[in-house]
Amino acid sequence: QVQLVESGGGSVQAGRSLRLSCAASGYTSGIYCMGWFRQAPGKEREGVAAIDSDGRTRYADFVKGRFTISRDNAGNTLYLQMNSLKHEDTAMYYCAASKYWCGGTLPSEYIMHFWGKGTPVTISS
Repeated sequence: QVQLVESGGGSVQAGRSLRLSCAASGYTSGIYCMGWFRQAPGKEREGVAAIDSDGRTRYADFVKGRFTISRDNAGNTLYLQMNSLKHEDTAMYYCAASKYWCGGTLPSEYIMHFWGKGTPVTISS
């Protein structure tokens, strides 16, 4: 089992930055793909960014150039640096981890085996 705990969410004005963190514990050596997903009120959950244990990254088009995903060398902490935030980035952000590789594109939530409880991000215009 793997436990994931997100932190770093908050309320900021549009144009500002936030950095989300996700601390992983448990059997983390069995994790290959980690990612961030988000769900806005009234909308379906969507993928934001993902990273394999070899460092390959993937991004949703709507965050390319603004968000950067990274993980520490031990693979136990996942980060999401969010710059130039927009009102439409307002959502609950979830960290997820998979026993599979991410694949060629942004992974579906259905390949993720473990989920955190989320951290809220609110962007005011």
